[in-house]
Amino acid sequence: MNRSPTHHPGLCLLSRVAAAVFGGYLLASAWSVFSGAVFPGGAEAVLAGVQLSFVVYVAAAIWAFSPVPPRRVWAGLLLPAALLVVLAALLPRFGV
Repeated sequence: MNRSPTHHPGLCLLSRVAAAVFGGYLLASAWSVFSGAVFPGGAEAVLAGVQLSFVVYVAAAIWAFSPVPPRRVWAGLLLPAALLVVLAALLPRFGV
């Protein structure tokens, strides 16, 4: 039986914990930046975005331990975070 390091249960668990902690933080932070840039209201929009980011973080942590492969977990956290950051950077330039 050939056991590669990527199939080791301990590494899989470590990857999921890292995805929950760091990937969830990244996604929640990206949501806060996006909502502050998009929603009208200035400080109130930022505050609402920060409050909603706690919900995003919890959802990301739950997603990290869902029964899908760790690669899909990381992709499901990093791709939306990157998209939110890009949109937050580009939308104000277009007057949104």
